[in-house]
Amino acid sequence: MKFYSLNHKAPDVTFDQAVVNGIAPDKGLYFPEDISPLPTSFFEHIEDLSNEEIAFRSIQKFVEGVIPDDVLKTILKEVLDFDFPVVKITENIATLELFHGPTMAFKDVGARFMAQCLGYFSRSSKEEVTVLVATSGDTGGAVANGFLGVEGVKVVILYPSGKVSDIQERQLTTLGQNITALQVDGTFDDCQAMVKTAFLDQDLLSEMKLTSANSINVARWLPQLFYFLFAYKQAKSVGKEIIFSVPSGNFGNICAGMVAQRLGMPVKHFIAATNVNDTVPEFMLTKEYKPKPSTATISNAMDVGDPSNFIRIRQLFQDNFEALQKNFSSYSFDDHQTKKALKEIYDINGYISDPHGAVGYLGLKKYQTNHPDTYGIFLETAHPVKFMDVVEETLSEKLEIPAQIQKVMHKDKKYINIATYTDLKSFLLED
Repeated sequence: MKFYSLNHKAPDVTFDQAVVNGIAPDKGLYFPEDISPLPTSFFEHIEDLSNEEIAFRSIQKFVEGVIPDDVLKTILKEVLDFDFPVVKITENIATLELFHGPTMAFKDVGARFMAQCLGYFSRSSKEEVTVLVATSGDTGGAVANGFLGVEGVKVVILYPSGKVSDIQERQLTTLGQNITALQVDGTFDDCQAMVKTAFLDQDLLSEMKLTSANSINVARWLPQLFYFLFAYKQAKSVGKEIIFSVPSGNFGNICAGMVAQRLGMPVKHFIAATNVNDTVPEFMLTKEYKPKPSTATISNAMDVGDPSNFIRIRQLFQDNFEALQKNFSSYSFDDHQTKKALKEIYDINGYISDPHGAVGYLGLKKYQTNHPDTYGIFLETAHPVKFMDVVEETLSEKLEIPAQIQKVMHKDKKYINIATYTDLKSFLLED
């Protein structure tokens, strides 16, 4: 399968070229040339398939001709070695827990898949690749863990100073080896702008091979469709229309879910729940896309004012607003509402959510006001301990520290401070 640039001014490429390039030469995101449905029988009998079989059959067509089937199966075995349970909250609401991986965030799947792919590609190439990635929270730790020790790959992570939680910061600044953390005096949008500038800097690109591990990269973005299928497998028997509410920042996760829909998953509606960074909810009201500077919130991984992947969602619907509106809603909530939702979920059955999951819950509740007969699944994208201060203060509950987090709690943070793109470029050329 070929991948084309959404700016339509660059050559089509194969999956491996799209992964290594990260972004197309014309600044466009790569998009698969064909997303044709899987056989109906796949969904009729999905409960009889293992997670690895589901993942293999859903991703195979995108990597065909580039990654042999036996290698793909080995990669998926490495990537999917933890659980993705759907946990009941009420009769009509459940949550999909995506925090059982090594860094306790949903990004473990995409980061590990991409790391395994790049590791496979590098075996046939002597050229070292530098993975350059911006993070608003969990991406950094997931990428650092996924790429740790991968031969032929160096990782440079940019994160905004003072705008990620202490645990998130420790997960990306304490590993060493081939991982370097750069603390940026600015916002996530500043970090992301630096990364995008680097990919267009011909002076830099003549000296090194760069790729990105943000969800702009097809190998980070596409495998996120797996766990929507895993959730459908678990919820299929409820006998009601299933909908997903996805806490959304850069919109890669929800877009991957909508790719699963295009593959034939019988889910008709997706809700993008955001914090006060409401560029997409505003678009759904006005039909005008107006990016804005990001605002810091307690759900920091969603503090994105210009979400990169929304263009992919628009492409899925050929920029037909009416068609998009039938399949997609988006609502925004502030920190006060988020804290109230944390308490509400806890009061129902003692379930402890994180702030991002709470925003997803709010989006689901709002949609179900007019669609009460649906079965809603909101995504719990990170373990609540990663936002310990907010959760403990809101619920007056002490959280246990899981083993994955204990490993980094007493390690020294190591990072380099930068403020401008010039600082970043100098570091990359001198390193």
